[in-house]
Amino acid sequence: MPAVPRDPRATVAFVESPVQLLNVLEWAHAPGPLLDGVPAQQRAETPDLSDLTVVVLSPTDPMSRGQLRRMAELARDAGAKVRWEEARAGLTAPLQTVGGLAPMLRRAERIVIGDPFSRYVQLLLTAARARDLVVVDDGTATMEFVSQLARGERLVRWHRRGSRAGARELLFAPVSAAARRRLSPARRRAVTVFSAMPIEAPEGVMVAPNTFGWTRARFGPPRLTKGADLVGTSLVETGVVDPVSYLEAVGVLARTHGVTRYFAHRRESADKLHTLHARTGLEIVRPDLPLELIARRGPVGRTVLSFPSTVVHTLPLALAGTGVSVVVCDIDPRWLTERASPRAQGFLDGVTGTARKAHGLATVAA
Repeated sequence: MPAVPRDPRATVAFVESPVQLLNVLEWAHAPGPLLDGVPAQQRAETPDLSDLTVVVLSPTDPMSRGQLRRMAELARDAGAKVRWEEARAGLTAPLQTVGGLAPMLRRAERIVIGDPFSRYVQLLLTAARARDLVVVDDGTATMEFVSQLARGERLVRWHRRGSRAGARELLFAPVSAAARRRLSPARRRAVTVFSAMPIEAPEGVMVAPNTFGWTRARFGPPRLTKGADLVGTSLVETGVVDPVSYLEAVGVLARTHGVTRYFAHRRESADKLHTLHARTGLEIVRPDLPLELIARRGPVGRTVLSFPSTVVHTLPLALAGTGVSVVVCDIDPRWLTERASPRAQGFLDGVTGTARKAHGLATVAA
């Protein structure tokens, strides 16, 4: 079979969450070339939105799918092409998806990904020949990705307990190792991390700042309400935080800081949210877009409280100049479950500590 020629203008982005798609749009609209410092022979042209194809590897949970549908509409309105893949619709879906995307992968000169930990993305990277690879923020996981890349470690999500690989991980290990090599800079391959997080990239990896310029230009400024808002977290669902301790902490924050609304994370369970509303009386808001857009569009409280999560880094940028104060509530070590990774407390402390340093955020206790 003859080789498929690469298209120097073609950029393909793979996303699996609404936040990843938002940050692809932020990357595409960032001012100036994002590849300064890349040798000319390694550099593709600065992307035009008409040359950008966003491939949505659709998840199964309804909240994520709904938000992704809305984000896909915004991406199309901005001029990008969007290809929706039911990548998890049955046992044969992964093979069909990878096979159908292979020609596009071989043509692309630049690949943009939102989740380097994703097995789906890692599998797709093995078929790519692009000379430019860009990793956009997938929340706080970006910080862990950069750290693991610098240490030469296998890519493992921070909340996974233990370091011993299971049977599935061992079977997938060759693909994961190949993807990690693809995500490392080389003589004919440039790697850029586009991030709002305070990260120190390993040698050869470029960092481009995500300032949420597209979000600020597209939405707002918001109308401010008198009450405070609280941002929910999925740390209970991932097995990191004890549900009883979490509910008690939310209750304390609501009473002491005048919280009236609770912005639920898209992965929070309906039962947990029902219990939370019954105990605290808070209005539960299920956002239909990433919180950065919801807050910027408004209305939003003059104070936004959050447990350790991505938003303690992104909301200060998205809401810059609006008068909204973002406040952090640390996770008490006593809230952690026995299933929590030994790295959990240090990672969560690092998320809030770096946010306080970067944005001067205040801290409250629950």
